[in-house]
Amino acid sequence: MTVLQGFILGIIQGLTEFWPISSSGHLVLFQRLFGLKEGVLTFDIVVHIATLIPILFIFWKDIANILKKPFGKLPLLLVAGTIPTLVIGAVFHDFFTSVFESARTLGLEFLFTGLALWYADSVRTKNKGLDKMTYLDAAVVGTAQGIAILPAVSRSGLTLAGALARGLNREFALKFSFLMSIPAILAAAAKDVYDIISSGSSLQMGVGAGPLIAGAVAAGLSGYFAIKFMLKIFSKVSLKYFSFYVFILGAFILIEQIFSGKLFGRLF
Repeated sequence: MTVLQGFILGIIQGLTEFWPISSSGHLVLFQRLFGLKEGVLTFDIVVHIATLIPILFIFWKDIANILKKPFGKLPLLLVAGTIPTLVIGAVFHDFFTSVFESARTLGLEFLFTGLALWYADSVRTKNKGLDKMTYLDAAVVGTAQGIAILPAVSRSGLTLAGALARGLNREFALKFSFLMSIPAILAAAAKDVYDIISSGSSLQMGVGAGPLIAGAVAAGLSGYFAIKFMLKIFSKVSLKYFSFYVFILGAFILIEQIFSGKLFGRLF
């Protein structure tokens, strides 16, 4: 992996982590387009952790309040939402791993993300905020986040769809989705580190310091821009614009698989 490739992948990770178009799907796609195999897991860990920095920076007041009152309603809702995600991740770990390795369903997953976004935008909200949100609401959002472990299924897209389907207002749904990403990203990074250690491999795995640093910086900066952008436009702009993009991308991937005879095989 070159420094330029690391920088490009970092930008992709930062933007797509918080825009509802799937960061893992784009990383898998571009890593394969670049012909990268060695070190991608190490790189993924670094750029995912880097995307936590803008969340902590932008939502530091909310995080400080959570730490001050760990048994308040918001922290408990986040716990209730995180539990289904962890259970789904643990139970279907081998399945998710095989899907990531083959990337054969990438096109279908992008199309599924598009449908979820389209549905979410069509839901008439009941305008529920923190005071009216229930633990069942949080569990539904967490279940949606667990399904989004699939590489091209957007975590932010599915959590927003789940939150809006449960009647949360758009502003609080977006904030809750961002806050839920903190334990999700940490858990994913911890799982990847464990996989590397348990396999007896080195964390470096063929990636130099240059690409890792370039990717981390790019992911942090682009992630900050992506969050600010979503906070500004989410209540005003239709999610269907994002769904059009993932529909086109998913269709393109499926067409490529059909013409290359790889519809039921590996993407690349």
